[in-house]
Amino acid sequence: MLLRLLLVLVATTGLAVLVPGVASAEGEQVLGTLQTSRSGPIEGVEVTVTTAAGEEVDSVESDEDGRWSVDLPGPGDYVVTIDEDGLPEGVKLAGTDNRTVTVAEGRREPVIIGLEDGSRGGGGGTVRAVQLLVDGIRFGLLIAMAAVGLSLIFGTTGLTNFAHGELVTIGAIVAWYVNVQGGVPLIPATLIAMVAGAAVGALNELGLWRPLRRRGTGLIAALVVSIGLSLLLRYLIQIVYGGRSSPYQVATGRAVDYGLFTLTNRALISIVVSVVVLVLVAVMLQRTKIGKAMRAVADNRDLAASSGIDVNRVILVVWMMGGALAALGGVLLGLSDQVQWDMGFRLLLLMFAGVTLGGLGTAYGALVGSLIVGIFVQMSTLVIPNDVKYVGGLLLLIVILVIRPQGILGSRVRIG
Repeated sequence: MLLRLLLVLVATTGLAVLVPGVASAEGEQVLGTLQTSRSGPIEGVEVTVTTAAGEEVDSVESDEDGRWSVDLPGPGDYVVTIDEDGLPEGVKLAGTDNRTVTVAEGRREPVIIGLEDGSRGGGGGTVRAVQLLVDGIRFGLLIAMAAVGLSLIFGTTGLTNFAHGELVTIGAIVAWYVNVQGGVPLIPATLIAMVAGAAVGALNELGLWRPLRRRGTGLIAALVVSIGLSLLLRYLIQIVYGGRSSPYQVATGRAVDYGLFTLTNRALISIVVSVVVLVLVAVMLQRTKIGKAMRAVADNRDLAASSGIDVNRVILVVWMMGGALAALGGVLLGLSDQVQWDMGFRLLLLMFAGVTLGGLGTAYGALVGSLIVGIFVQMSTLVIPNDVKYVGGLLLLIVILVIRPQGILGSRVRIG
């Protein structure tokens, strides 16, 4: 399972690229969005699509949002070419001006062609290091958003939940349907997605995990069940949503130059929302009655029950909170990387790395560990290729566990 997780992780790069866009037509199609981190959407660039034999299918120009799409006569191999002369000043191709794509029957295939705007590695190593540090903080906060619930679930129930990534995906897709199909602004769509995530978490607890605990199901058996549940939910999501990659309906803004680094408004909003929500979670755990009960159950469930705490009620609240946080994390991930049917599964390994690194079962450990993993993964691209940067996060995890097996904030008693 770990090997499979490693193989499906897709690196998120700082390159300016021709990224997937939205299409609404039926049948086969190729599509994309022309943009870079500095210029934002690029309008008026000609995109030509030909068959593998060289016969032209259509030629279109990118719109004001940088988006383009071409309907195809049927499945097959097609060559997508962009007009380099139409690119604005300072933007150039990172490689060739064309890509050959294979389009299956009924599929809308996104096309990615690398663009350079001078922002990658610009300004010397110090500036790039700062940029990667900021990107790492944003990514680490996003991982922490989803990992806090995963850690609390482990702390209160002992369950290693491999289906937690699907809660991330469900949140992103619910928000997408409400936002794009329903025409609802993204903020209320996100709130609806969090409610849906909490409901799915409660359904998990009441319909599956609580009955299994009553039957005395062991943790290894529960782990296997969670893997099966993950597979079931993931492919049900694919059946319902499809294999496409789609963005939310939200204004696309240019990156703002802050001197040593650049940051889009989306990334800034993601950082602010993550910090605010995680601070609220920390306050809840420290100051509220239910938060103290969660920490008590995580420390010693039997002692908490003998003290009069309703353990089942606490676990239900943990599942609901974990589902809501995972859904919010999914929306923030979809805001930066677009919505995909397996996006949560690809994030799952880094969530486990953050939780284990920080200390199993501790919410604060999940936050610290996730931040370290996010920063290390991004900063590691200074010395290793971008495509294998997630391996660096796993190597960091291995080193920390060799030195401190219980994690940074974990307890030896809990692990032992």
